[in-house]
Amino acid sequence: MRIGVLTSGGDSPGMNAAIRAVVRAGLSYGDQVFGIFDGYKGLVEGKIQEFTRKDVSEILNRGGTILGTARLPEFAYEQVRALAVKQLQRHDIDALICIGGDGTYTGALRLSEMGIKCIGIPGTIDNDIASSDFTIGFSTALNTACDAIDRLRDTSSSHQRCSIIEVMGRRCPDLALYSGICCGAEYIVTSQTGLDKEKLLDDLKKNRLQGRRHAIVVISENITDVYTLAQEVEDYTGYECRATILGYIQRGGTPTPEDRLLASRLGAYAVDLFHQNISGVAVGIHQNSLHYVSLKDALEMTSDRDVSLEELLTKIQ
Repeated sequence: MRIGVLTSGGDSPGMNAAIRAVVRAGLSYGDQVFGIFDGYKGLVEGKIQEFTRKDVSEILNRGGTILGTARLPEFAYEQVRALAVKQLQRHDIDALICIGGDGTYTGALRLSEMGIKCIGIPGTIDNDIASSDFTIGFSTALNTACDAIDRLRDTSSSHQRCSIIEVMGRRCPDLALYSGICCGAEYIVTSQTGLDKEKLLDDLKKNRLQGRRHAIVVISENITDVYTLAQEVEDYTGYECRATILGYIQRGGTPTPEDRLLASRLGAYAVDLFHQNISGVAVGIHQNSLHYVSLKDALEMTSDRDVSLEELLTKIQ
């Protein structure tokens, strides 16, 4: 086969490991594998290069993506996707592996509907692909967030301060929930829990009156202005309060062993599925086993895994 691979949307640590696995698994079958640079934009523009085993050497531990990534809102239009199909036909590429999040999956689904064999691999730090228990990059982003929160806790305790830390995860609570639990946050706010400001302020004031030297609040992005909230906490509770937005620091860095292993398993599995004549699917991991669902189902699925974590919070906070 002649297989193309691209990364699209936001980058995530472990994407390079997935690219490496796709290339080497393909070569083990006798396939030719082509790297497509800058996501769907690069596909439309024909930025395509055949990859050898050497091309993916020494990238396993590198963050980001050697293929680069770019957003192309115009890919929603069929006439733009038709240009991508022509590029694939020009290079005689039989099948396409798309690594990314829900936007990447949407593009892969639309190409599948146009007759292109596509498989999606979940690569996003938010862990917001419900068809997989974990996505490539989530473990590394979680480790980055936990390290930052632990460091902030040290200085918060020293100065008797409240720290409000904003983490990524616009629609998915996992980064806030996991990091908050792992770091013993006094309060965790996500898109699912919502922000009950009155209760937050009262609880933090109670902590202060009980003699607690510090407080940690972990909050998902795009819920409120954390700098304004920090000032409100300081005015109401008596805590000196500081807000920290971790931002894009969560995207970078050397991928954890968990992300490298997950990416390697999923990349090789996608190639295996093509050789079983299976396409139009998204691969993932469920209860430590590899599986796949249709791209359409993957986009429509919602996750309930946060429920057990919220139950855990009621017992240990």
